[in-house]
Amino acid sequence: MRSLLAVLLFCGGLAQAQSARPEDIAQGSILIMQRDTPDPIFSHSVVLLAKHEKSGTVGLMIHHRSDIPIQKALKGIAGADRRTDNIFIGGPVELEGVMALLRSDSPPPDATPVTSKLYLAVTKQGLTGALMNRKPSDVRVYLGYAGWGPGQLAAEVRRGGWWIFGYDEGLVFDDHPETLWQRLIKRTELQKVSLPFPQPGAFRKAISIR
Repeated sequence: MRSLLAVLLFCGGLAQAQSARPEDIAQGSILIMQRDTPDPIFSHSVVLLAKHEKSGTVGLMIHHRSDIPIQKALKGIAGADRRTDNIFIGGPVELEGVMALLRSDSPPPDATPVTSKLYLAVTKQGLTGALMNRKPSDVRVYLGYAGWGPGQLAAEVRRGGWWIFGYDEGLVFDDHPETLWQRLIKRTELQKVSLPFPQPGAFRKAISIR
């Protein structure tokens, strides 16, 4: 009973359950690649949907932090020379392109809103402002992105390719992005477990254990 109680308490503290319904895809959603999906590019990926429109979807891999400091990757961009935090690989499309996600209580100049307090900088001015004026814990810089044409991502979800989570600021700016997929897939599988209902009095006995 002690283990049953621990599982019940742990499940109660989890974030909103994941979805596998295409209609739940939204800007700001976080996707995780389902286990054993045979996709060499997106295997074990965690992707934030930075833009989701009828014309298509742009996502950024928030788990793939490189070992290259921003100051080396973005030489010549104002503010980059002081940044020792590493750049992320946002996806396989246009790896020469640079984007930044930043969190802010108010709209930053030259940045577009994603969701909640999260903004996307895609211009040189917006990127410069993010690098010069914000601490590393509030900015993530990406090379490349993941892209889907109209209806393409929904089709992948229908085929069982992705789990969909709601926006979570803590995940986007997680201190250990390299373990994000493992943690999220475990959370997903735990939420799918069907627990047997305890016999009458069992829960009372469980909570009385010291």
